[in-house]
Amino acid sequence: MAIRRRSVLAGGAALWVGAPAILRAQTPAPAGKVNVNHGFAMHGEPKYKADAGPPDYLNPEAPKGGTVRLGARGTFDSLHPFIVKSVPAAGITQIWDTLCWNSRDEASTEYGLIAETIEWPDDRSWVAFNLRPQARWHDGSPITVEDVIFSLDILKAKGAPNYAFYYHDVLKAEKVGDRKVLFSFRDNTNKELPLIVGQLPVLPSKWWASRDFEKVSLEIPLGSGPYKVDSFDVGRSISYRRVPDWWAKDLWMNRGRNNFDVLRYEYYRDVTVQFEAFKAGDLDVRQENIARNWATAYDIPAVRDGRIQRAEIPHELPTGMQCFAFNTRRDYFKDKRVREAIGTMFDFAWANKNLFYGMYKRNISFFGNSELASSGLPTAAELKYLEPLRGKIPEEVFTKEFKLPESDGTGNVRELARRALSLLKQAGWEIKDGKMTETKTGRKLAFEMLLNDASFERVVLPYKQNLERIGIDMTVRTVDTAQFKRREDEFDYDMMVEGFGQSLSPGNEQRDFWGSKAADTPGSRNSLGVKDAAIDSLIDTLIAAPDRESLIAVTRALDRVLLWSNFVVPNWHNNKVFVAYWNRFARPEKSARYAPFAFDTWWIDEAKDRALQRERK
Repeated sequence: MAIRRRSVLAGGAALWVGAPAILRAQTPAPAGKVNVNHGFAMHGEPKYKADAGPPDYLNPEAPKGGTVRLGARGTFDSLHPFIVKSVPAAGITQIWDTLCWNSRDEASTEYGLIAETIEWPDDRSWVAFNLRPQARWHDGSPITVEDVIFSLDILKAKGAPNYAFYYHDVLKAEKVGDRKVLFSFRDNTNKELPLIVGQLPVLPSKWWASRDFEKVSLEIPLGSGPYKVDSFDVGRSISYRRVPDWWAKDLWMNRGRNNFDVLRYEYYRDVTVQFEAFKAGDLDVRQENIARNWATAYDIPAVRDGRIQRAEIPHELPTGMQCFAFNTRRDYFKDKRVREAIGTMFDFAWANKNLFYGMYKRNISFFGNSELASSGLPTAAELKYLEPLRGKIPEEVFTKEFKLPESDGTGNVRELARRALSLLKQAGWEIKDGKMTETKTGRKLAFEMLLNDASFERVVLPYKQNLERIGIDMTVRTVDTAQFKRREDEFDYDMMVEGFGQSLSPGNEQRDFWGSKAADTPGSRNSLGVKDAAIDSLIDTLIAAPDRESLIAVTRALDRVLLWSNFVVPNWHNNKVFVAYWNRFARPEKSARYAPFAFDTWWIDEAKDRALQRERK
């Protein structure tokens, strides 16, 4: 059968024609036809046609202009976000464009940004991108195939470890035409790779030729995106100015986005001071992450008279796993029963009632708020992946529904303590002289909870008291952002607050989260220190999932193994985004399903802005 490729016509219609000779000459013969399109969907077809109107969650008539003041916490020491050593400035990644743009109302779908069209064979053993001729750097020079190749190579070789894990199965990029770059894959099992490559940030190879990529830098970098660095004061503030002649401003997915002339981030070391700055009008927008604040702290005149607006925006994103994360590299956390016992003493019901005003739900999945979350006992589809691992994964995976211990919310943790003490006894620990002691060695069970946000102290201090009741000493230490990042990158902690965000199409990033190789790579996201051949096998199977149904089943199987391994003490989640803002903005009537607080779609309403300024005077 003749190999065919798709030629995109106006309006998104397509025909199949012969494959280009340049690809036939440099790639293995693909299984089936070669597809050419303006977009790529992991499963099914893209929603939007070529050169479509703007997505229905944008206002293409949104006016441009104005300055917006945003808050950031901690500090920064670099304008180079691609290496592990730096603490990059807030918002810095928006100055570079990527090959493709992620759709915000479709699951795992991308459209060409720097790339005009995307080519791939049915077996997805490679992907090629045809670059837009108008794509430009801020200095006016063209974005080239050489820039794309450089970006992949330098990020894999010298970037933060997550890039090497994420692009692990991308063997190489090569030039196969004046404006065409082809990425060859290790094999055709990882069906997500075209999407992964599409997310590649493209960096200017000529600019970096005379600079050390591995060095922390405050030099303003050359970018290609909608904003560029305007000014900064190290550790205090940074401003970005909209690029009026941005090369991509008139593309269909960008009409109605990036509407503010200046984005200014003000840094605060203390979250309370940052909140007071917002209430005083020094900041314009605040995404609220503390339930107590949302319930009680906004009873102020500016809210009551409408100068500050509040919005609760529902979303359909997986909530991932926020948690207290064990560093299983520590000897005393290697025993699953010890981890489970410590987790048992976290009284979520009391915390939700007394600290969170009942606003949260407990996390009971690493993929919560989505069809990827496990529940009940394994289905036949999940057992297909779990049975070969029997004896290598917790037996509870097969026999029990995962549930977390619950209290009555009164603060009485007697039943929780009884369960925890039983687990610790099984693991060889008992209370001696009021301290939890390992019977064989005589060592005491004591560890440190590392925080970089003082607001978490009100949650972990009651947890500390509960642990003291069974003889476990947990010290609480809050450090600044720079020190926290350094200790996190070097795996220098016992336990810390951690978050593992998830997408609707999990894949390569799972290697960075729980892969054995990542456990020994400083700066990786495997903060838990997971080194488990069975989990590695499930990750490989997930990455190679041939269809959506298989992906769901193997993700649920992985979820069960992670949960029953008790690597974390699950925290909580909310399926709404809480946003407060001074009443000078307008936003689209419809929110994107998977990006509910997409601030780049908002704009300044001149009438509201004038009225607010009058009221402030």
